[in-house]
Amino acid sequence: MSSNSHYRLVESALKWIAENQPDQPDLTTLSRELSVSPGHLQRVFQAWAGVSPKRFLMSLTRQSAMEKLAAGETVLEASMGAGLSGPGRLHDLMITTVALTPGEIRQKGHGVSLRYGFGESPFGEALVGWHRRGIHFLGFRGERSRHEMLTEMSSRLEQAIFTPDETGARERLSQIFEKSHEKPLRLWLRGSPFQLQVWEALLAIPDDALSSYGQIARMVNRSGAAQAVGKAVGSNPVAWIIPCHRVIRGIGELGGYRWGLPAKQAMIGMDAIGFRSRSA
Repeated sequence: MSSNSHYRLVESALKWIAENQPDQPDLTTLSRELSVSPGHLQRVFQAWAGVSPKRFLMSLTRQSAMEKLAAGETVLEASMGAGLSGPGRLHDLMITTVALTPGEIRQKGHGVSLRYGFGESPFGEALVGWHRRGIHFLGFRGERSRHEMLTEMSSRLEQAIFTPDETGARERLSQIFEKSHEKPLRLWLRGSPFQLQVWEALLAIPDDALSSYGQIARMVNRSGAAQAVGKAVGSNPVAWIIPCHRVIRGIGELGGYRWGLPAKQAMIGMDAIGFRSRSA
């Protein structure tokens, strides 16, 4: 079975488990839904995620979310007290961000060349776009068409030149999801100062914690601006890398997610079992 087939199998398993979490399905039920043997599914899932489907299911409970939200309060309050440092801290020192210049933003990307491509990811088919200075866009197709995904990516820099590069896309997705980051994972982002501040705050949330919109608002010294923070979180152009999926409602509910709630729940579950620490 190829690595792409493993990706698709694990993607389907993650999505189905997340959608059916309230029913607490067992391995036999899951394997029957995916038309594979229980033993094969267990082996592939365990090899890729490091835990069994049952353990992953346990990480998706609401009680687990509430515990992580409470833990995040402690971590984020400490971070807020210390003040956000520069990009050297971001994502275990492995992510740096470079914002677009004001001129590039005013010209809507005129004269800027970017490359893009689709490829497999643990959360479905992904679209990644990048510039020589860093990754500019990462999103997951879900129920959308490729055309809709391309329109969303290009709307951020309407005058830029976008060149397809499927080979380069697979390499970057592999770097993000599979391989150790031998070099810093660089991001090249367009955002207002407030958006960049919120995105940096998201990068400060540890893998084993969640945050609420109100906590993020306090972290960026905008108490009471949870709605504005929510819009900034929702406009995050690089899903998973900047972990906007770690922001949930203060009552423990997931809230919205533009790439689909099953993907958000699967990401939270993968964080809970330490996937990112093994792949990054």
